[in-house]
Amino acid sequence: MKKTLALIAPALALAAALAAPMSAQAHRQWLMPAFTNLSGDDGWVSFDGGSSNGVFVPDHNAMRLAGLTITAPDGTAATAENALEARYRSTFDLHLTQAGTYRIANVSSGMMASYTLDGEQKRWRGAAADFPSALPAGATDVRPSLNNGRTETFVTLGAPNTTALALTGAGLELEPVTHPTDLVVDEPATFKLVNNGQPVANLTITVARGGVRYRDATDDMTVTTDAQGAFTITWPEAGMYWIGANVRTDASGDQLASSSSYNGVVEVLP
Repeated sequence: MKKTLALIAPALALAAALAAPMSAQAHRQWLMPAFTNLSGDDGWVSFDGGSSNGVFVPDHNAMRLAGLTITAPDGTAATAENALEARYRSTFDLHLTQAGTYRIANVSSGMMASYTLDGEQKRWRGAAADFPSALPAGATDVRPSLNNGRTETFVTLGAPNTTALALTGAGLELEPVTHPTDLVVDEPATFKLVNNGQPVANLTITVARGGVRYRDATDDMTVTTDAQGAFTITWPEAGMYWIGANVRTDASGDQLASSSSYNGVVEVLP
């Protein structure tokens, strides 16, 4: 047990800052803006957040907004207004008061652990800050894992910039090569996926277009990252698109086993 705790100490320092447990990934998580590009000196954008089988169809549950983080174009924190959690979706508004690009993300992190107690195999799930003190006395063969989730979108007032797009180094993140609010039909867009700051090669990514209720096929696409974690999408139609990926890492040396998910929403213009 002492050896296990020594190995996980560095990871817990990071995870404690994101203490909300990660939602289950059986359904697709999404955070969808009403608009992604606005003009003028200021503006308002409304957002919906939920979890569903068909993206952007609020039919499963609302998104809990405990981990909502909004980064303004100058890198400072912005605040959501008029937040409401309903049965199937959460909503909030954002007042855009700076020119440039905002990154709106709902971030979660938590711990899972299997352990043996009195000869029986048991599991624990909770906030990183509660581990390992929440485990019962006498627990042995403790096997912890760190779980990160990021669901995000982007909006721009006026000309786009990149300050808010800086990576945090925690979990699975999108590193834009093509700006995420400058996407156009039939024009290729390139992004990278990095996990804890490192490129993820050979990762399968699902790209789903909204409006599935009004067509016979889902029209999901899959792409795979290259050795540098990069992937390219050529958008077949205008609309809102969901980008999703998951990565798992086994425990090795002083590294925890971990699971990270990414769910991004972008708008493609005609």
